[in-house]
Amino acid sequence: MAKRERVVRMSVEQPLWRALTGYRVLTMVYAVLLFAFGRERYERPWVAVAYLAVMCVWTLATLPKVANAASCTKRFLGVDLTVALVGILLTPLADAHAQTIDGPTLPSIWTAGSVLAFAIKGGWRWAGVASSLVAVANIVERGHPSRDTFHNVLLVWVASIAIGYVVEVARASERTLARALEIEAATRERERLARDIHDSVLQVLAMVQRRGTALGGEAAELGRMAGEQEVALRTLVAGGLTRPSLVSEDESEGAVVRVVEVDDPDDDTPVDLRVLLAPRAGARVTLSEPGAPVLLPPPAARELAAAVGAALDNVRVHAGEDAQAWILVEDWPDEVIVTVRDDGPGIPEGRLAQAEGEGRMGVALSIRGRLRELGGTAELVSVPGQGTEVELKVPRGKAGRGR
Repeated sequence: MAKRERVVRMSVEQPLWRALTGYRVLTMVYAVLLFAFGRERYERPWVAVAYLAVMCVWTLATLPKVANAASCTKRFLGVDLTVALVGILLTPLADAHAQTIDGPTLPSIWTAGSVLAFAIKGGWRWAGVASSLVAVANIVERGHPSRDTFHNVLLVWVASIAIGYVVEVARASERTLARALEIEAATRERERLARDIHDSVLQVLAMVQRRGTALGGEAAELGRMAGEQEVALRTLVAGGLTRPSLVSEDESEGAVVRVVEVDDPDDDTPVDLRVLLAPRAGARVTLSEPGAPVLLPPPAARELAAAVGAALDNVRVHAGEDAQAWILVEDWPDEVIVTVRDDGPGIPEGRLAQAEGEGRMGVALSIRGRLRELGGTAELVSVPGQGTEVELKVPRGKAGRGR
């Protein structure tokens, strides 16, 4: 089996950078068209032509700078805002009537792109500083600002701060989501390892303890040590066993979650559940199955068979070696149902909750945990003196999503 790392990028911020790139190009073209259609009113058109040429070259040359947060450096933001402020202050030089007529400045609405870059990069505080500088430049350029001037300045100021605040909230949400995925993956991995440990190591330790106590002598001491290790291991299993298997990072394009997965080469080939359950049958275990193959995706089939094995282990441990068990497999169009029943003494009321409190997670993890990951359910019915029945249901629509 080969390990595969799948990288999931989550970013609400990245579409804003793409939108800003388009905005800068479109507003550049708009500023050039404004000058082209109104050039007769400019007393010094060469000033406007020179500035617009610089603005166009700067805009096109710096498009990669507004592609993401990493490329958009503080130095670039400072120079970009300077270009916008210079264009505003040069407007009266190119158009002597600019201070008496409420006309557009040389960069026009291109200036808002510089302010928005501050907002997306640094949040609402950066946006507030940049928009305030633009407001001062507009007031200086007008000399005697009108109501329309104040209206436009206020609009840019409020819009940029609002966008900056939204960006900050989006970044916080991405970090929260990445952390939640990290915790979920850690929990799932801990449950998986706990099931495997319960099905192997803990069973062996419990058997060594029982056999050692029965044999006596040095074997009894070995059994006592095995019992102590079993208790310690159960405590680890119940309280947390593994470090998170997901790593969340803050990168330029948003929160990144790396998931390390294990791929099976034949995961796409359905497996006959009957083949996996056949070894469970024996002198005291009766297997009843359909005549046709019961096909499930390999992960689902293996987990379901392991849950059946855990149920039979519980029968052997708690009902005794002489207990009789029956396995019934039902293949329905929308789900697969496997029922494990025994003729043991049953489970006393409250015993399962007590076992979980003691760290004995056989039913909670090895059975219910497996079925929960498959999108199925595990129902346990036990009547003292009348045996125990465990019904395992796996919906076919969700069976392929296990682990």
